[in-house]
Amino acid sequence: MRLITTLLILTGLANTLAAQVADWQPVKDSMLTRWGRSLTPSDVWSEYPRPGLKRPQWTNLNGLWQYAVTDSAERPDSFDGQILVPFAIEAPLSGVGHLLKPDEVLWYRRTFRHENQADHRLLLHFEAVDYDTEVFVNGTSVGKHVGSSDPFKFDITDQLQEGENELTVRVIDRTATPQTLGKQKLKPKGIYYTRVSGIWQTVWTESVPKRRIDSIKMKPRLADRSLRVLPTLAGTPLDGEQVRVTVTDRDGNAVLADASLMAHFETVHPWSPSDPYLYDITVELLDGDGEVVDRVESYAGMREFDIARDQAGDLRMRINGEFIFHWGPLDQGWWPDGLLTPPSDQAMRYDIEFLKQAGFNTIRKHIKVEPRRYYYHCDKIGMLVWQDMPSTGERPKWTRMAPNPPEAEKSDGDRKQFVTELKAMVSNLRNHPSVAVWVPFNERWGQHESIRTAALMENLDVRRPINLASGGNFFPAGDIADHHSYPNPDFPLNDERFDDYVKVVGEFGGHGWMVTEHLWNPDRRNWGYGGLPETKEEYVQRYRETFSQLMDLKQQGIAAGIYTQTTDVEGEINGLMTYDREVQKIPAKTLAEIHSPLND
Repeated sequence: MRLITTLLILTGLANTLAAQVADWQPVKDSMLTRWGRSLTPSDVWSEYPRPGLKRPQWTNLNGLWQYAVTDSAERPDSFDGQILVPFAIEAPLSGVGHLLKPDEVLWYRRTFRHENQADHRLLLHFEAVDYDTEVFVNGTSVGKHVGSSDPFKFDITDQLQEGENELTVRVIDRTATPQTLGKQKLKPKGIYYTRVSGIWQTVWTESVPKRRIDSIKMKPRLADRSLRVLPTLAGTPLDGEQVRVTVTDRDGNAVLADASLMAHFETVHPWSPSDPYLYDITVELLDGDGEVVDRVESYAGMREFDIARDQAGDLRMRINGEFIFHWGPLDQGWWPDGLLTPPSDQAMRYDIEFLKQAGFNTIRKHIKVEPRRYYYHCDKIGMLVWQDMPSTGERPKWTRMAPNPPEAEKSDGDRKQFVTELKAMVSNLRNHPSVAVWVPFNERWGQHESIRTAALMENLDVRRPINLASGGNFFPAGDIADHHSYPNPDFPLNDERFDDYVKVVGEFGGHGWMVTEHLWNPDRRNWGYGGLPETKEEYVQRYRETFSQLMDLKQQGIAAGIYTQTTDVEGEINGLMTYDREVQKIPAKTLAEIHSPLND
């Protein structure tokens, strides 16, 4: 009888869950990608979210949660319905499609089961929540976080009970000027897009030992044929504890690091965009008896970036001692169905693979920080990344490359918050071999204390070039002078102020072409730089001509070019693909042929 009762309960629960899944659907009349159309709540963003530090003991909390929108910071008595996590409440794939107002409070709720495990702690991870977040477990606050794009975690062990537990999240997102907004606007138009609020990346739990490996830092050195792997440990130290690091190549040859945690190789296989070779890494924490207490898996690419003068005396960027022209698109990372959240890991990888096939070696990730798996795919595929910091909303006068430019003014609190998020971005992404350039500011958006910010970036990472302000305002700091010019590429080459900087065209092009059946909103202004061409042939010819102009600038000392942009976004129809990724306006094969002079 007990068995029959249990089966009836389980059957009833399964039917309830199935009904909930069946009730979910994307917001009606929304543009969907092929990945969004095939999405199911039971298998949404199921991949391990942190490839650079892997453990087997984890649980994915993505899926259907309850949500409520209120005007109070007090927990609501009831919830409005279901939302599909990790999509923002504004995104069609959330199933809600509500534009969160600045005076509204967004609530999430779900339950999860927990079984106590001796000598272990349970960590609750949020890969990204926008913006001001407080988390409750079984009614008790376990922590707060402020930011738009950086992962954070809480140890929730002491608030857990055996069996079912309740998780509640409160988010306030005013989309206000001091926040790291990127392209978000309350009233989007032109180059600004729909706001994104609340959870927008994976939520997960991880069972970890009390004494554990919390993070690792890689230090490759090609000249020494060595890789140093430095772990940061958490929890109470163990008597006689040791760390063991093993580095393995693709052929299975393993190297054990020495007492300084440095692995020495007889020969090194460097990482580059043309040959993205990666080494597997295992880091183990041993107790005084030599027993493994904790074990994580990671990977590394052996590569080095630097800057040197070419035969003509112009400064250029190098990888592994060889000059490389950085050529890529401005990549917004927006999706019609997920907004900042790609509809799936496969969809996210598709964009990178398209660009690789098209003959690009670089992506400028534009004022957005992607899920960590994005950079993992760039590491695997072989794609350099210029990583922008998501910008805040202040707009001092844009003087581009002119001397003595103005800056925004920030309060001490706002500056401190910006620096906190900037440091988090660098810390979370610094191990990725694909990340090649840091870009703290874009076109003076939120640009403040520029000289101080450049010095901070150099202290945070001396191994990568700093592009202080892409498109200006130019300050004599960092490594790169970056000019934006639409639609034709250009640069003030005769200005001696830039002689000791790497000179790049950080944005140009933006040629628009309208694919009527794939417009996000046919009733709004759909535009591209320089006006829209009358024919497809004219569109392709414009692209060819501006690329040829960039190649002429390359011969005059320009070291990189960034074309706007990978895809259409909302009213911008200047992408190489439509917003839904269904139409390649110029096929990847044709783009690769156009770009072939870079291979000479």
